[in-house]
Formats: sequence, structure tokens, C-alpha cells
Amino acid sequence: MKKKLNKLRAEIDNVDKKLLGLLSKRANLAKDVGQTKDDGVIYRPEREAQVLSALTAMNEGPLSKEGVIDIFKSIISNCRALEKKICVSFLGPLGTFSEEATIGQFGGNINLSPTDSIDEVFNSVQSDSSNYGVVPVENSTEGAISRTLDLLLTKDLKICGEIILPIHHCLLSKNKSTDKIKTLYAHGQSLAQCHDWIMINLPNVNKIPVMSNAEGARLSSKNKSSASIASNKAADLYNLNILFKNIEDEINNTTRFLVLSKHDVKPSGKDKTSIVIATKNKPGAIAELVAPFAKNKVSMTKLESRPSKLGLWEYVFFIDIEGHYQDKSVKLSLNQLELKASFVKILGSYPV
Repeated sequence: MKKKLNKLRAEIDNVDKKLLGLLSKRANLAKDVGQTKDDGVIYRPEREAQVLSALTAMNEGPLSKEGVIDIFKSIISNCRALEKKICVSFLGPLGTFSEEATIGQFGGNINLSPTDSIDEVFNSVQSDSSNYGVVPVENSTEGAISRTLDLLLTKDLKICGEIILPIHHCLLSKNKSTDKIKTLYAHGQSLAQCHDWIMINLPNVNKIPVMSNAEGARLSSKNKSSASIASNKAADLYNLNILFKNIEDEINNTTRFLVLSKHDVKPSGKDKTSIVIATKNKPGAIAELVAPFAKNKVSMTKLESRPSKLGLWEYVFFIDIEGHYQDKSVKLSLNQLELKASFVKILGSYPV
């Protein structure tokens, strides 16, 4: 048995040696690519999406699809950093789901820039303080994040990627039980996502909304008679006990995040385009706006209205469609749409 184990370990060591050589070769090629490019863009989500799609298609196991993606995202992140270590801003502080989404998208070899608000994420990318920004845009339980939609309308930034993150909330506290908990800190969205659980298990607690769940965890680490709703990572970060896991009311609770940049993204082969439009206030106006998509066989995956803030009872509409804005059918649809709408803004095309 010991002889066989030593032999297997020796084979693993040999494979690791070969892997290291191949990784070094890949890293040198990545550096050459960086020196060859002339547009100054470090992060190419369409290229990374193509690479990951091809690798998962070739994967025959035993590693899972998710495992392959996780490994190669780390490889890509470290190779990209040889060209330049990009800076990504997100809604902070450290320990938020926004940070988790950021690392999941870009890998670990980046400069993290936590901010105090969604507005600051937009401003940091707009002012070149950060190369990219990550913001939440909608939750499967509570719907759209209105501030993000408002800023997409008014700011001159592009959507260059999306992140779909399952959200699992934990109840954290310095206490080891809920008996002495009088105060509960959490972001307003999280309080809503865990509403039923709180009403059953903490009916008399004083609920205090805070800017982020990580901030709630920080506050509860200072107060033994309090608890917070946050992630596993926040528990480690602020040295808190995890009293309960998965306290969200919906088992499939998921948040969609957007990646913001100042540059467009080329087609990846499987893309989504987000636009915002306005129409004149007349009968049948909405039907006229969506007609070009049906006519050109472009699938519309989302339609959301928001007050325009330009006049009473005036609205804009956020629409997601399948395809890249350079695709023939999408381009034709958008051209026809511009003839009917009073306002059209392409927010970005990006890999699904």
C-alpha cells in the first residue's frame, strides 16, 4: 500500500512539474500579447468568455465545469496581472457580496477598491481612479436596484460584463445563541430577503438598515447584544459566530451584478445587449417600441420601467435583448427603434 501511494505521489509531482512549465509558457505568451496590443485595454471579457467556453466544452472530467472555470479564472487573472494589475471598485467594505462577485469575475490578482456607495463606484470608473466597477442591478427576490438603473441612465459608462451570484445569508453574532439579541444590522435588501425568517425567529428584534452587510457585521462585532445578516466571509473578517446559515426566504435567491467600464466589448459569440429607451406618451407607444425585435427575431429577455425624473409620469424603459449590437439582426432592430423612440441609449453588449 505504501509503495503504491509513493508511486502515485511521484506521478503527481511529475505532472505538477509539467503543469508549471506549461503555465510559465502561457504566462510568457500572455506578456507577448500585452506588448502586441495597441489599444491599452487589459481586460477583454469577450476573449475570456471564449476561452472558458472552449475549455468547459473540452472537459471530460473528473473535474466539474465549475472547477475548471475556477482554476482557469485564477490562471487568467495571474497572467493578466503580468501586463497590468487592474483596479476594480465595488460597494464595500470588504466582506460584501459585491466583493465576492468582483473576485469571482476577475480572479484574485487584482487591486480591490471598496467604496461607500454605488455612486462612488460609477464615479471612480468615470474618473479613471479604477479601471472597472462592479454594481448590483437586480435581485431575484426584491427586484431592481433603482440607484444603479438611475446612474446607468445618466452616466457615460458601458456595461462590459454581468455576474450571476447565488446569495446565501447567515446570521452572525458575538453571541452563541439568539437569546440575548436585541438589535439586528443588515442592508435593507437583505432584511427584505430574510423577512419571513426574521419574523419567525427574531420577532421582537430592532432592525437597523445599514449601507452594506459587511458594515452590519462590523457593527455587530462591537455589540454583544446584536446580530447581523452577512456572508461566511464577513464572519471570518469580523470574528463572529455563524448562528444560522441560509436564512434567505427564497432558496434560489440570486443577485445580478454588472461590470462597468469606459470601453466597448467585441462580440464573443454568445452575448446580451442592454439599452434604455423613452417614448412619446401616446396609445400603443410601447407596442411600437418592441415590434422591431419581434420583426427581426431578436429575443427580448427583460423590460423594466423607471421614472425618467424629467417630468411627471414620464418613464424610461430598460431592455435586455439577446445578441451583440454589431449583430446584423440586432443592429437592424436598433436602427428601426431609433425611428420610433424619442430617446435610445445603448448601455453595452457583453458576454452572457
